Amino acid sequence: MTPFESLHYAGRQGARVAWYMGHYFASRRFRAAKPAEERKSAGGKGPGRNFIFEQMGNLFARDLANVAKGHYPMPRDRDGTLRQVIETSRRYFADLPAAAERKAQGQGAEVYSAELAEKFPAYFLQNFHFQTGGYLTEESAKLYDMQVEVLFSGTANAMRRQCLVPIAEYLRHKDQRLMALLDVACGTGRFLRFAREAFPRLAATGIDLSEAYIEEACQHVQPYKVEFRYGAAETLPFADQSFDIVTSIYLFHEVPPAIRRAIAVEFARVLKPGGLLVFMDSLQPGDMPEVDAMLEAFPVNFHEPYYPSYLREDLTNVFAQAGFKDVRAEPIFLSKLVTATKPDLA
Repeated sequence: MTPFESLHYAGRQGARVAWYMGHYFASRRFRAAKPAEERKSAGGKGPGRNFIFEQMGNLFARDLANVAKGHYPMPRDRDGTLRQVIETSRRYFADLPAAAERKAQGQGAEVYSAELAEKFPAYFLQNFHFQTGGYLTEESAKLYDMQVEVLFSGTANAMRRQCLVPIAEYLRHKDQRLMALLDVACGTGRFLRFAREAFPRLAATGIDLSEAYIEEACQHVQPYKVEFRYGAAETLPFADQSFDIVTSIYLFHEVPPAIRRAIAVEFARVLKPGGLLVFMDSLQPGDMPEVDAMLEAFPVNFHEPYYPSYLREDLTNVFAQAGFKDVRAEPIFLSKLVTATKPDLA
């Protein structure tokens, strides 16, 4: 890797952090509807800015080192054209007043209806983050990645890319043309695009409950070929032993405990013997003690009804009970990377 490439990476990521962090601070007045309640729920002092910036620096150094090691190509975040980026910013700020009003009124299930309940599981019919449309509308799909990057100050993509490393190691000395990956709750397809850029001969499939998000994903992954399906993670519409790799990113904190266990069983069912599970979600208490108070405050600041139970979930036990072995977990900035394998019949 040349010094120019390193400087280009630093400049691009620095610009993204500045852009999204700027949105974070600009939107604080909308999120701080109940500051006393938020401070009480935190139960302690959060990490200082110096600590956060240090951890962000470590993440970006790791990201660039993975490129140098050949795990994946130089990141191309594909945030859109300047016009698209500005339009997404406009949409983001336009939705904030309505989201703040929902928070003030405690309205987190505005999207629920009896008609939708016949099509979707009840846990899905929520205004997650108090946003308009929950995860069901085209507007929501166009806002989601902006909201996530603002939440993580421009580091969400870099955290997602760390899931490519165990995949690269798993695929070493294997013929990618004979391998298949399934991304469960693929959302708008950000990780799937990274996977196809890194492993262009790997067959990839994404599944999600939201038709609007699948439509957004279809646009985002172009020109790469990815198959998409609609469906719930706890009842995957695939045959046993269909995939060599299963990935899932930021799903478990948005489903109830019983559904997490059902999903873990489905992960194992659709994986081939010897297959790899790559899982990422939020940190949990104790993973990085400096941010424990911030984790406790999160479900108050944002409508995340299942997040408190996720914080206390024993992920190692969940995956072990589903039949996985070699369950390993590692904190990566504000996320947690978990890998596991399905036992080989041999």
